[in-house]
Amino acid sequence: MATNIGMMDAAYFVGRSEILSWINSTLRLNLSKVEEACSGAVHCQLMDVAHPGAVPMHKVNFDAKTEYDMIQNYKVLQDVFNKLKITKHIEVNKLVKGRPLDNLEFMQWMKRYCDSVSGGANQNYNPEERREACRGGKDVSKKPTRSSTSTGAPPKSHNSRRVDTPTPNSTLPPPPVKNTTIDASAYEQQITELKLTMDSLEKERDFYFGKLRDIEILCRISTMSNIPGIEAIKRILYAAEDDASIVEEAQAMLLNNENKEEEEEEEEESKSDSQKRKSIVNAEVDAAANTALSPRLKVSDGSDVHSSGSPLLISW
Repeated sequence: MATNIGMMDAAYFVGRSEILSWINSTLRLNLSKVEEACSGAVHCQLMDVAHPGAVPMHKVNFDAKTEYDMIQNYKVLQDVFNKLKITKHIEVNKLVKGRPLDNLEFMQWMKRYCDSVSGGANQNYNPEERREACRGGKDVSKKPTRSSTSTGAPPKSHNSRRVDTPTPNSTLPPPPVKNTTIDASAYEQQITELKLTMDSLEKERDFYFGKLRDIEILCRISTMSNIPGIEAIKRILYAAEDDASIVEEAQAMLLNNENKEEEEEEEEESKSDSQKRKSIVNAEVDAAANTALSPRLKVSDGSDVHSSGSPLLISW
C-alpha cells in the first residue's frame, strides 16, 4: 500500500482525461474539470470506495461552496487518514482555492492509492446510495452522468465544428478541425507555464515576507531599541508608500547617530585630557610644597636633638 509516493512516480504522469474518466465511472458523476472536486467531498467518497464504511458520509457536504464548508470536508478526510495511518500531507489552503495543478497532483495520488488498495474499483459499491446520507448528495446523484448520456444521442462538443456532407456540385472543402485542437493545446501549455510561474513567484514572495517578519520581531525586542540604526530600519519597514525619500530619511538618521557618537567621543577625550592636566598640576603643587617645607624639617630635627640631651652638645 503506497502512501508516500515520490514526484517521479508514474502516478504523477497520469493525464487529466484519465483522472476524470476514473472519477466519473467510479462515483457516477459528470465532472468536466479536476478542480471541480476541490470541495473535498469527492476525495472523501473515493476513500469510502477504497475502505467501505471508514468514512462517515453523513458529515460530508457535496454542496460546499465556501472555503469554510470545504475545510470541514477536508477535516473528515484527515480523520480518515489518521484512522488508516496514512501519512499523506493535505495542502488544504491550495486545494480549496481550486488551483488546477494542485488538485490534479492530489487526485493523481488518490488514484494511485485507490488502485493499490482495491484495484481502483469496487463492484459491490453503490455510490449514489452512499451519497444519499450526504448533504447535497441527492442533487449530485440526479445530475446526468457521462455513461447515461452516452446511451442516447451523442453529446455535441463545443469545440467541434459542424461539417456538412459535400454535395457533388460543391467545390468547397470542409473546414479544418485539427487546427482548433492544436491551438487549444498550445493555449493550455501556456496557461500551465503561467500557473507554474505564478506558484514560484508566490513562494518567493512568502520567503522574503517571512524574512521581513523576523526582522520586525527582532527590532521589537527591548534590548535592541538602544542599538543605533534600529529606528532607521523601523522607518523603512513601516513605510506606507514606496518613496525614495524614506530611504534618505533613514540614512540621515544613521548619519545623525554617527555624529552624536563622534561628539560623545570628543567630549570623553576632552574630559580625560582635563583630568590628566589636573593630575599633573596637583603633582607639581605637591612637589613644590614638599620643597618649601624641607628647611623647616631640618630646624625641627635640630630642636629635637637639643631637647633630647645629647652628650655631644654643651650648654653654657
